[in-house]
This record gives sequence, C-alpha cells and structure tokens, in this order.
Amino acid sequence: MRILFVAMSASLHAARWISQLDGLGWDLHLFPSIDNGRTHPLLRSITVHHSVYTRLPDTHLTVRARGLRLPFGAHPKAALAAGFGREILRNTWPQYRVRQLRRVIRRTQPDVVHALEFQHAGYLVLAARDGYTGRFPPLIVSNYGSDIYLYGRLAAHQERLRALLQAADYYTCECARDIALARDLGLRGAVLGVLPNGGGLDLARLETLRGAPPSQRRTIIIKGYQNVMGRALCAVAALRLCADALAGYRVAIFSAGEDVKVAAELAAQDLQVPIDILPPLSHNDLLRHFSAARVYIGLSISDAASTSMLEALALGALPIQSCTACADEWIADGETGLIVPPEDPHAVAAALRRALTDDALVDAAAVRNAQVCAERLDAAAIRAQTVALYERVLKERI
Repeated sequence: MRILFVAMSASLHAARWISQLDGLGWDLHLFPSIDNGRTHPLLRSITVHHSVYTRLPDTHLTVRARGLRLPFGAHPKAALAAGFGREILRNTWPQYRVRQLRRVIRRTQPDVVHALEFQHAGYLVLAARDGYTGRFPPLIVSNYGSDIYLYGRLAAHQERLRALLQAADYYTCECARDIALARDLGLRGAVLGVLPNGGGLDLARLETLRGAPPSQRRTIIIKGYQNVMGRALCAVAALRLCADALAGYRVAIFSAGEDVKVAAELAAQDLQVPIDILPPLSHNDLLRHFSAARVYIGLSISDAASTSMLEALALGALPIQSCTACADEWIADGETGLIVPPEDPHAVAAALRRALTDDALVDAAAVRNAQVCAERLDAAAIRAQTVALYERVLKERI
C-alpha cells in the first residue's frame, strides 16, 4: 500500500492519524499543505516532500525528507535561510506547490491520495488534479472541524467545496452531522466512516492519570481560543454571572490569547477568584489538568468533535460544550454534559452553576462518559477501523 497524504505536516491531528499506520510496512508519503519546512515529531517512517528545507532537530530519524535541502546542518540560521527560500518561491512562482504536487504524484504513483482537511490540503489537491494529465489516483478527503459546517455557508468557499466534494472518490468525517452537509454540496463518493480525525485515545494510559471523583475536584478548565471561531471571552463573561458559585474553585485557561488573558486578569481581580492562564504545556501536562477538573468549557461558533472535549470527557470532567461542535453525538444534554449556545454568557453561566452545585450529576456523568469512551474512542479499535478503511479502498480499486 502506497499512500500520499496531503496535510499540514506540523499538525498534531494529522500526525496522530498517520501514526496509526506505523508498523504496517506501507509506503507512506506526506506532501505538506502548508509549506513551512516543519514535520511533527510524532511522525515516523514516512517520506515528506518539502520545497526548500533544512532538517530540524525534532524530526525523527526514520523520517525521510525530499526537496531542496540547504547544506547548513544544525546551524541556527538554517531554518531562516530555508524560510527565505520558500518566500522567494511564493513571490516568484505562486503555483509552485501545485506543480510540485503533480510531480510527486506522477513519481510516486500512490494507490490513494488522502487530503486531511479541506481549506489547505483539499483545495491544493483539487488544483493539482485539475491540471493533471493521465489517470488521477483515488482521492479520499477528510472533513476537519469547520471545513463544511462553517465554510460551506461562506460564498467565497462554496464553489471550491462543491468541486472538491464532487471530485472525491471517498469521504471521512468525525461528525455524522457533516455527511448530509457534504451530500448537499455535491459529494457522490462513498462515505468510509465517522472517525475522530486524531485517531483514538490511549484509554489505559488516561486511566492512570484520572484524578479524584469529579464531585471532589475544585478546578474549572476553559479552552482559551478567541478567534474567528473560538469564543472563550463568552466563558469569562459567564464566570462573572455566577460569581457566588465560584467560592473555593480555581479556574484554569489553556491556549489563551492576549485578549483572553486581559479579560481573565480583570475578572480574577473583580471576583476574587483565582484564574490561572496556563503556559504552553506538553500534551501530558494538559491531560493532568483535565484529570483535576470538575468542569471543562469549550465554546466556538463552529467545530467538529473537539479533541480537548473528548479528552476531558475521558478524564471525568463534565463537558460544557457549544451546540456547534456535534457534542450531541457524544453527550446527552443535561445528563452526561451540558450543551450551550456559544455566544450566550447567561446560558453558559446557568450550565456552569448547575455543574458546580450538582455533585450527583458530575459523578454519574463521569461513569457514563467512561463507558462511551470505552465503546467509541479506544485507540486500538480506531486504528483497526482506520487500517480497514484503506484496505477497502485498495480492494475496490484493484
């Protein structure tokens, strides 16, 4: 089996998905959809097709790199020089990556091309396919978070989304919600399955991190994204609306930008509640914070199955998740989690108040959510489904 992935090469989601194929003896290739010369440290035994690059120290020894390698070795300015080379290419030859992708496909002759994400990887593959001479390999497209749910409603993207979905032979996503949306936008290919884009979770390892019963925990953890989609400021506003219920609790915010940091500092002063902005953390350290949390809050105007929500779920924190992230496919509102509008601080505050005052709710939810994770998120089971997905494509194309 030879697979060419087109994906963000530094993406944890992409690295986790591809890592499920480690040890199979397949010939794996990765064409970075964002040409930044980086390769995620989790990747193993794969050929990465850069344009201009220098080998970075966190790249695993089993990763083979292709492209124009600058001969600077470990010199600290090597990455800067490679970045300058890529910038020259972008300015003088805007379609260089499209043409390079066509050459890689012709040279490697993959059994399948798999675009992990639409707006960078999918559109790039579509452009390469449109000018490709000869038979293009079977194409799988994987729908990441907001690829359809948000961008499918934006006029600037609708034509390209339709073209991509009509070109796709196969489709995967992590929300059943998105299948009908893809069909409405022109998908004619086969749906291979609904699987987490980052693969499954190592539940045995998470069990070793699992803390006290949720009713005994005194931490509220908030996803700190405030951007085009993230709405962490709404969560901070909700804290102000239920200040009387926060006595004895600590709030921790991860992945916070400057606007969220400022709002959190002011709220901490006004409410006299400790609100900690977590520094950049390793994945293991972030999981430890989840395992100490009674409540997890994640708000956005668009998402798929939020990985941080699933990890918090597996570690016993009660999720308060926006209704735009197919949370209803994982939790029962009012029983195993609380689903809220992403921009209504009053609704978020009411949900948080309930989560902080109802011990029976959070403890019972943790038991039921652990069972859901065992049934639907076990890494070994997800890996087997992923391998079967590719074997199906190869069998159908022989």
